[in-house]
Order: sequence, then structure tokens, then C-alpha cells
Amino acid sequence: MGKKVVKVMVEGGKANPGPPLGPTLSPLKVNVMEVVKAINEATKQFEGLTVPVEIIVDTATKKFEIKVGIPTTTALLLKAVGAKNPSGDPAHQKIGDLPIEKIIEIALMKKEQLTAKTLKAGVKTILGSARSIGITVNGKDPKIVQKEIDEGIYDAVLAKYEPEWEKETEEEEV
Repeated sequence: MGKKVVKVMVEGGKANPGPPLGPTLSPLKVNVMEVVKAINEATKQFEGLTVPVEIIVDTATKKFEIKVGIPTTTALLLKAVGAKNPSGDPAHQKIGDLPIEKIIEIALMKKEQLTAKTLKAGVKTILGSARSIGITVNGKDPKIVQKEIDEGIYDAVLAKYEPEWEKETEEEEV
């Protein structure tokens, strides 16, 4: 029969056997509670965030594997500023302010999903998301911070994180 892949979105550390998990997994004859426990263990670091999860079930042996994705950029930004929802009017209503280092951390977390080839480009992408939901960075509009990145103002800060970006890129190429 082979393998069956089930993709679900769950709140980190709070999966339960109810829908969508229970009804989706029951026909595959796996122990739903074991799967739920494994998902909660694997996603507890993302508590309070919605996380994409893949459950790979071997239909012959009933063994399963859990793969946890990364929460959305918006979810990571909202958690970082302690907000529940994005601003309804990001141009006029701000929901919080983050230091550039937090933006860099999020860029590194999301690296695999970003099409950016450099850390600078990845950070600028995250800044665009921050701007669209009403978050300022270092007390400024993220669009201004993007220009400052282009001007080299944050080169020293970015240089500290560059090895992490490079290391992850090398691992992907192997």
C-alpha cells in the first residue's frame, strides 16, 4: 500500500484527537492518541502559533513520522510583538516595534521558504511583512529600514548573522 501523507495546521503543543486529526487518521488505522502526543511534543516550541505539520503514515506497518514546518512570517512577527492580530490600518495604526535583530532571527528561521539568496534580501522580505501588519523596526517604518540596509547602515549587525545564513546555504547544496 505504501505511505500516506496527511498535512494539517495545528496550534503548537495543542493538537487534539478531534477534527481534523481524528477523522483523517482513523481510516489509516494508526493510534490517533500516539500521533497527537508526538505532534504536541514536536510543536511545543511553537506554542501559541499555528504550525504546518506533515504526518507520514506507512499504511503497511502503521508506523508514522512527524515533520513540523515553520509558522507563517506573520505569526512569528505577531508573537514577537505580543499581538494577537495584525493592524487593520498598518499605515496609521502600529501594533508594536521590534529590534532589527529580531527581524534577522525571523529571516534565519524562514530561510528555507524565502527565495532570497542573501541575508540582506531575506531581512528586507521580512521587513515588508512587518510593514504590512503594522510593525515598526527600531522605531521606524520598515520601508525606511530597508533603504538603510541598502545604504549599509546595518552591515555590522548583519555581518554577525551572515555565517548562519551561509552555513545553512552550504548544507542545502550538499
